[in-house]
Amino acid sequence: MKKIEAIIKPFKLDDVRESLSSIGVTGMTAIEVKGFGRQKGHTELYRGAEYVVDFLPKLKIDIVVSDDQVDACIEAITSSARTGKIGDGKIFVTSVEKVVRIRTGEQDDDAI
Repeated sequence: MKKIEAIIKPFKLDDVRESLSSIGVTGMTAIEVKGFGRQKGHTELYRGAEYVVDFLPKLKIDIVVSDDQVDACIEAITSSARTGKIGDGKIFVTSVEKVVRIRTGEQDDDAI
């Protein structure tokens, strides 16, 4: 099993969710986060004063899938979250040793 963490632009969440649902992903967690990479923030004007916003709003999506679904998930996320502009985000894939569904006690692939 693998955990896929994707950092995306907030307005792309519905597109990513629909894309993942179409390939059979049944669950995900979305968390509002702030961060920066090469984008390095931007300058805004508020009440006549200019200030720098270093941390930009993003969404972090967590998904746990079986090993055979990883490539399809990565393709679904990249194709639906891409705008072609800086700050589109990143995807991280890590191994998951164990999953337990609390309600039923199901484990590993049965618990996904």
